[in-house]
Parts: sequence; structure tokens; C-alpha cells
Amino acid sequence: MYRGREGQWAFLLHRLSGLAILAYLLLHVFSIGSFIFGERFYMAIHHTYDLWPFRIGLVFITAGVVYHAFNGLRIIVMDFTGAGVAYQRQMWYAVMVISVLSALYAAYRLYPRLIGGF
Repeated sequence: MYRGREGQWAFLLHRLSGLAILAYLLLHVFSIGSFIFGERFYMAIHHTYDLWPFRIGLVFITAGVVYHAFNGLRIIVMDFTGAGVAYQRQMWYAVMVISVLSALYAAYRLYPRLIGGF
């Protein structure tokens, strides 16, 4: 029975970040493909993307991509080295720190645009 330890959270967040990346990719493909309906439709969609919820979402998708990438590397290390399993908890915390720092950096870089939308 799972007790909510780091391994379970790593699995859950890896799946959720993967689904978020998929949703972002589908939205991106729709956005680029909307040009076939004309420039006005295309620009209307891109003005919608400039709203503050999408700007905040960009910070979260940045953290999700970084988390998914580094957690995937953590999984590879655990699968291909015997010592990786012994340090899986510490590696997960390192992945979380890297993800939070990347989200903070993205928020810092987008701060003027984030504040402008409120």
C-alpha cells in the first residue's frame, strides 16, 4: 500500500507534467494551424494568449517541462545504475529544487508582463 512517499509523488507529477506538455503541444499546433482560417482569426487567438491566465500558465508549463525532463533523467539513472535506486529520494528532491528554481526564473523574466495583465 502506498503511503504518499517521494516515489509516488514523483510518478504522479511525471504523469501530470506529461499530460500538461501534451495539452500545451496540442494548443500550440492548433494555434499555428489556425492561420488557415485567416490572419484575423489567427491574431484574435494570439491576443487571447496574451491574457494573464496564459502568462501564468507559461510559468507552470516551464516548470512542468523542466520537471519532466530531469525526472526522466532520474528514472534513467535508477534503471541503468544499481546505485541510483539508493539515492532516488535525494535525486527527486534535487529535481524538485531545479523545477522550482526554473519556475521562479520564468516568473521573474515574465514579471513585467504578468503584472501588466492584472
